[in-house]
Amino acid sequence: MMAGLAGIGAAIGALGRYGSSQLGAKLMGTRWPMATLLINWLGSLLLGLLTGWQATHVMTVLFGTGVLGGFTTYSTFSHEVVMLVDQRRWGAALGYLLLSVVGGLALAGLGVYLGMIFGGGR
Repeated sequence: MMAGLAGIGAAIGALGRYGSSQLGAKLMGTRWPMATLLINWLGSLLLGLLTGWQATHVMTVLFGTGVLGGFTTYSTFSHEVVMLVDQRRWGAALGYLLLSVVGGLALAGLGVYLGMIFGGGR
């Protein structure tokens, strides 16, 4: 049952990522990977919220592992850093790397904090 919930959530998350990536490319272009950065930042914040809120196991599997696991994308982030390096765009690669990691960690921490406040210490 849990694997099925994770799979359903992952499908929803992957569709959300695809749509968000397409919209991001249309609005912001593809020269710099802003869409992936924003997707991963949002996923970090939401997973932090889920964690701080101390969601049930079922919710964690469906939304954390499933939806957010399918929505966020470490592999695309890694690929985009490598492509920026391959293009010898050193500043863009370093900036993207730092913004992704530091921003993702900061937003995850903020999410945990907010989840604890709004979850009332469930």
